[in-house]
Amino acid sequence: MKINRTIFRQYDVRGYVNVDLTDDFAYNLARGCASFYKKKLPTFKTVSIGHDARLSSPSFAQAMIKGFNDSGIDTVFLGMIPTGLCYFSMFNIDVQGAVMITGSHNPPEYNGFKVNLIDLPVYGDGIQEIADIMEADDFLNPEKKGTNTTYNIIPDFEKFIFKTIHIDHPEKIKLVVDAGNGVGGFVAVPIMRKMGLNVISIFEEPDGRFPNHHPDPTVEAYIQKMIAAVKENGADLGIGFDGDADRIGIVDRNGKIIWGDKILNIFARSVLEEVPGAAIVGDVKCSKTLYDDIAAHGGKPVMWKAGHSLIKAKMKEIGAAFGGEMSGHVFFKQRFFGYDCAIYSAFRMLEIIGKHGADFDKLLEGIPETFSTPELRIEVDETKKFQIVENVVNFFKNGGYEVNDIDGVRVTFKDGWGLMRPSNTQNVIVMRVEAETPERMAEIKKLLEDKLNEFNK
Repeated sequence: MKINRTIFRQYDVRGYVNVDLTDDFAYNLARGCASFYKKKLPTFKTVSIGHDARLSSPSFAQAMIKGFNDSGIDTVFLGMIPTGLCYFSMFNIDVQGAVMITGSHNPPEYNGFKVNLIDLPVYGDGIQEIADIMEADDFLNPEKKGTNTTYNIIPDFEKFIFKTIHIDHPEKIKLVVDAGNGVGGFVAVPIMRKMGLNVISIFEEPDGRFPNHHPDPTVEAYIQKMIAAVKENGADLGIGFDGDADRIGIVDRNGKIIWGDKILNIFARSVLEEVPGAAIVGDVKCSKTLYDDIAAHGGKPVMWKAGHSLIKAKMKEIGAAFGGEMSGHVFFKQRFFGYDCAIYSAFRMLEIIGKHGADFDKLLEGIPETFSTPELRIEVDETKKFQIVENVVNFFKNGGYEVNDIDGVRVTFKDGWGLMRPSNTQNVIVMRVEAETPERMAEIKKLLEDKLNEFNK
């Protein structure tokens, strides 16, 4: 069959609904996944399928169920759930893989598919292998078709939370939860209230049109209503979820944003209290202070490539207890399964607050003040982005700079650092800069921008 190869990306399959993605495509993607699963694991028998709140997701789910069943694979339909609960199903019920239908934090006209086998995501070459199977019509045609069952995974997840999370004096904690009309709120908020937490919930109802704001809690413009609700209600903190609730955003009682690497820093300190000497993985976008603080608390900091699939794989490779990304993906292996579930991460933060209080300045005490840009995203020609970054890498290497090139280029200076990397999901180059002073931050930023402009001609 003919497919658009550009939608088979580094971490998932993602494209425009009714252009790239149709029910027929979802059906054939399932057939491609079935062949892929069987090649990798001949005993593969059952896959779980969940979907987010996007308007196209339910019909894509039904098409995938048919595609898997026609290929002889049994399916367990989980319904509308957060991505983290789809992952959770792989450890809780008898399935060997999971597919989550979600456009994550992309605009409503997008959708996508996250494919998992056993306990790891399928990404990179694996995604391309599925595309190859589809192009070659290399599908399974068994005599016996698979069957579908429906299963509600939410009660199992709730039991797991109550069994593994202990929050001291939950009644003293007041928080705002902004689900952004995604699928995180209707799962998280009832559990929080059963635990005795004082929850003000906004935009809890799933709505794939995202009528109130874009579902990305890591972007300041999209969390203004959460910040206002925190201030109006005198809450201790605000917690935001993205569209499929695999990414978390947090603000303190004053509405100040706790950026992703600072969230990781708080979690890392907590994990190291329980697992002294643990290896902890962060991505190239995270602050130098995170890695320094992990080491100062006896941990083994590991900087790795950005991308949730890549971090998860690296954590498994080195046996890390914890990891995460600047973008709000958080991965607990210690007491969890090494997957990104923003709801679970929220409960871990509330556990820390129950123990230590909700003063984030105290939770981050001892970390030097630095000045950093947010994640800067510069649109470029998709066909040029990798070459532009490669040219920048070569410039800094040839100039004798201290360069980390595991993912784009991260240049370290004695008083700061700058990052430039090609996005694996969009036609953008990502930049971030951190320095000891605002003036130095601006200088490093200009140096990177000048090089980008020089090679983007």
